This record gives sequence, C-alpha cells and structure tokens, in this order.
Amino acid sequence: METLAQATGWLRANPGTFLEAVGDHLLLSLVGLAIGVAIALPAGILVAHRPRAAEAAIALAGALRTIPSLAVLAALLPLLGVGFTPSVLALALLALPPVLVNTVTGIRGADPAALDAARGLGMTGWQRATKVELPLAAPLIFSGLRVAAVQVVSAAALATFIGGGGLGDLVTQGLALLDTGRMLVGALAIAGLALGTEAGLGLLERHLAERVRGL
Repeated sequence: METLAQATGWLRANPGTFLEAVGDHLLLSLVGLAIGVAIALPAGILVAHRPRAAEAAIALAGALRTIPSLAVLAALLPLLGVGFTPSVLALALLALPPVLVNTVTGIRGADPAALDAARGLGMTGWQRATKVELPLAAPLIFSGLRVAAVQVVSAAALATFIGGGGLGDLVTQGLALLDTGRMLVGALAIAGLALGTEAGLGLLERHLAERVRGL
C-alpha cells in the first residue's frame, strides 16, 4: 500500500512528465511496428510460393527471435548512435519475425479447394492472391501482428538505454534517484500498455476470424 501511495503521489505531482513519457512510448511503438509490418508483410507474400525462399525467410525470422531485445539495441548503437531513430529500427527488427512467419504460413496454408475454385473461375495469380489467399490468411497474419505489437510495446521500455525516451525513462530515473513512486508508475504503465494491446488486438483478431469463417 505504501508503494502504491508513492506512485499515486508522484503521478499527481507530475502528470505532464507522465503523459509525455506515454506519448513518446506510443510513438516509438507505433513507428517501429509500422516499419516492421511494412517490410515483413510484402516479404512474406513475395516468398510464400517459393519454397526455398520461404524456408530461408522462416529460418532468418527464427534466428532474429533468439536475439535479446537489449542486444538488438546495443548492436545498433555504434552504427546509428543514440536517440529515436536507432530505437525505432531496433523495434522494427523485433516486429519482423512474427509477421513474416505468420504471413508465409497463412498463405501457404490457404485452402486448396478455394484456390482450385478460383483457378476454375479464370482468376489470375494476382487475383487469387488478393481475393482468396490473403483473406484466408488474414486471421493468422493478424495473429502475428498482435504478437509483434505486444513485443514492441514491451521492448520499447528498453529504448531508454540508448536515449530513445518513453516510459523506460521513468523506471531508470526512479532506480537512479531511489524514487519508488516514479519507478512504479513507469513499470505499471508499461505493463498496462502491453496488456491493453494484447486484449484489444485479441478481440479484433477473434472478430476477423469470425468474418473469415463467414465468407
């Protein structure tokens, strides 16, 4: 109860600082996720029908998943320095694997009967991809997006170590200053954003799956 009171007291005394940290954290997360998806989704579509390329892409994604988030940030530090840009690029790298793997898996797992019917209707390869394969793969692709979003929101806390800002600043400052209230506010906010992202996108994913089943 005492620590909760300290957190509440700090938040009441510093609402502007808190909102600025939340805004920075969301900006880092959204931009990093957008870049990751913009790379992974087209790449997944491109390699899905090329078995060797698909296997290589999945293997690369698996290798990226094994690299700790902090190690990714540290690797970009000597190349890009500190600040917003290296933080965003590191988060984009973290977003790549789940979106890429789920895109490839979803397209390769499209219902053969639906594809045969599309061929029978005279659809071109592009039409089959956009009107049959992608709609059928959409729930799995969105599942990858959900996983990527949660990972990015959580890992954005580490951007503080290379000057990226965000809620991680509150945690590290709280530790440095022995300010329990500041530290707890930052930690709870990070957890809340991650849980909220998981819950919100989970609901959207279920809604999307229901719509696809109704096609």
